[in-house]
Amino acid sequence: MADSDTCVDAEIWPEGSLEVLSQHEADLLKNSGAGGLYPLLRRCMLAVLNSGSEHDDAKAVLEKYCDFDISFIQQDRGLKVSLRNAPSRAFVDGRMIRGTRELLSAVLRDIVYTRQDILDSGRFNMATSDGITNAIFHIVRNAGLLDTPANVNLAVCWGGHAISRDEYDYTKLVGYEMGLRKLDVCTGCGPGAMKGPMKGATIGHAKQRVRGGRYIGITEPGIIAAESPNPIVNSLVIMPDMEKRLEAFVRLGHGIVVFPGGVGTAEEILYLLGVLLDPVNARQPLPLVMTGPPTAAEYFQQVDTFVGETLGPEAQQRYKIIIDDPRAVAQEVKAGLRRVREFRKQHGDAYYFNWRLSIDREFQTPFVATHESMSALDISDDLPVHTLAANLRRVFSGIVSGNVRDDTAEQIEKRGPFQLSGSQRIMDMLDTLLASFVAQQRMKLSGKDYDPCYVIK
Repeated sequence: MADSDTCVDAEIWPEGSLEVLSQHEADLLKNSGAGGLYPLLRRCMLAVLNSGSEHDDAKAVLEKYCDFDISFIQQDRGLKVSLRNAPSRAFVDGRMIRGTRELLSAVLRDIVYTRQDILDSGRFNMATSDGITNAIFHIVRNAGLLDTPANVNLAVCWGGHAISRDEYDYTKLVGYEMGLRKLDVCTGCGPGAMKGPMKGATIGHAKQRVRGGRYIGITEPGIIAAESPNPIVNSLVIMPDMEKRLEAFVRLGHGIVVFPGGVGTAEEILYLLGVLLDPVNARQPLPLVMTGPPTAAEYFQQVDTFVGETLGPEAQQRYKIIIDDPRAVAQEVKAGLRRVREFRKQHGDAYYFNWRLSIDREFQTPFVATHESMSALDISDDLPVHTLAANLRRVFSGIVSGNVRDDTAEQIEKRGPFQLSGSQRIMDMLDTLLASFVAQQRMKLSGKDYDPCYVIK
């Protein structure tokens, strides 16, 4: 493979989707001004081309490839994409890796479809919960993720990209055991705990002669530059924002496995627990297993303590913690999926999309991390558990944004770290939890020292 520090020029035909563009769509993609899609397209395509990078600093990646450029060549037989100064890691002997070309096509498909058919069409009332869920359904359907006849076999795996080698190896073992049980895998599509389960599942699938195994990656524009899609992903979808990404996970997935991570993983845990604590969802079976090697036992103990002290014992009853037993994890998930199947069969629900799960607007409204929005978050002891979970999720979401988004990092450089305040009891627990993430080097891959993007008052 070519030297990853060099750049190449290339022209490619999209493969698998959106081989033909209308003139209006092409103009939108070329436009870098207000309302134009070029900056978004450039960011997402660069992330795909940079797959395999060990860096998680979005700003550094964008600066390194500041000369990267995209243009389009309209021909009678379709659309050709011209790339200039693209990362050479995406090519072998002068030809783009086929999987990379497919993922680039997925980027093109999702960016055009989301703008044209979702946001600008007027077909979806994004001010309502049902309208948002319907839009998410159409995005994932357009991406080809709703296979029919559907099986109840999709395990969503969450976890950090900045994990240790033994934790990464453990995620592969769990993925292998799930693959042996013919489970497909869905992750956030990046490195670390998002790559390991897919890698393990490929071996399990190969042993079971599973053809057409699905390795689904769900991402969003704000984090894709810092968490480039790993090369195992064979179905990629880019959701418009973090909240729709999280909802896509729980609507598509039949069970959840959580590996060690940092603030992003904590955000995902709080999101899911907040949704499940809604009384409407009390009977919804959704297996949730937290797992890792012995070195991760302390991490999950700290998370469990934080959940118990903030959301209470009811939240703790919605998950099981299994340490150092990949086979038991896969068996627990498999048993949980049988309960999911029976529940959906009994209620006449779709196997491929969880329509019945109720998700409150608190968990669907996009949260933009700014100094004002972060300091305004209400973290009080007297809040309803459902609301407290939503606001704590936003705290972690804002810290993730400060860690990986180049635009948020720029705000922090200019105005200093986010100021967080609230109930002294909860703030003390939050400070302890975040300090443990820093001490265990779970915040970032880039650099040895982590400079916090927040201050807890």
